[in-house]
Amino acid sequence: MIGKSTFVVFAMTTALGVLGTTSAAWSAMIGGDRAKGGFVKPCSLDGVNPVHHPDIFGNPAAARAYGFVLGPDRAWHVMPNCRIN
Repeated sequence: MIGKSTFVVFAMTTALGVLGTTSAAWSAMIGGDRAKGGFVKPCSLDGVNPVHHPDIFGNPAAARAYGFVLGPDRAWHVMPNCRIN
């Protein structure tokens, strides 16, 4: 009887652990801004997808503050001689 109740407690603990981990993973995927992740470094477009940072690339003044300009080809470029402290 003790072995059976120990097994039940172990099974319930395992099930709750799996459910907790799964729900945390889904919330990260569905959770909106957290799922987009990443950050933008001034004067560097390496690995940056402008779609994921509308607060910067949706505002030309904010983009310029990071050292970016929208070129005639409608693509973002780093300003020449970019130096942001």
